[in-house]
Amino acid sequence: MGAIFGKEKPLKEVLRENKRMITRAVRELDRERTTLEREEKRITADIKKFAKEQQMGAVKTMAKDLVRTRAHITKFIEMRSHLQSCGLKLQTVKSHQAMGEAMKNTTKAMMTMNKAVNAPAMSKMMADFERENMKSDMMQEIMGEMLDDAMEEPGDEDETDKIVSQVLDEIGISFDGEIPVGPSLGTGTHVASSAGTEKVSVGAAAGTNGSGGSSGGGGGGDPALNDLEARLNNLNNGN
Repeated sequence: MGAIFGKEKPLKEVLRENKRMITRAVRELDRERTTLEREEKRITADIKKFAKEQQMGAVKTMAKDLVRTRAHITKFIEMRSHLQSCGLKLQTVKSHQAMGEAMKNTTKAMMTMNKAVNAPAMSKMMADFERENMKSDMMQEIMGEMLDDAMEEPGDEDETDKIVSQVLDEIGISFDGEIPVGPSLGTGTHVASSAGTEKVSVGAAAGTNGSGGSSGGGGGGDPALNDLEARLNNLNNGN
């Protein structure tokens, strides 16, 4: 009727109506089958009654009626099974329709999300974040070195060496012990000879390095610090 007036019913409504019709038909078949089963019991009782009364003609007639009744009961059972099968098929179609609607809505949501995400802008944002993060790390490193240089006192290094020597003496390690001489690294390490074997004094090496570091701090600047500043300037020029 909906198609006649130019308006079709939705598939969900059609499936609901068909399922309701099948349920109603199954209920009617159950009622008819119950009625026939009661009729079967009555005919069986009458056959026994007429058989006791030796009315064989009535017994044969009622026996034929009993056979027809049982045949109709069997047919109703078969029809009920077919209707239930149709109901299951409708339920399967309804499930497929629901799955199709869910996939359709999911596809629309994914399309909307993909349109909202701008891949080039996201890539540019990540590149900017990486550059700014690198710049921040370099600034922290430069500030740390500058603070170390500013806060360092002339006698701090000697005091540090005394504390380290005291700790090593307490645990039984001689800080001024001699070790075999390794390859020369050009660091101004003092080399001493003892018993014909070349050995180096660790304490003397530490003193030499400390004096060299102090003289470098008072010179033209740390090369590592200058390199960091140059890299930072390159990043700023790149922006």
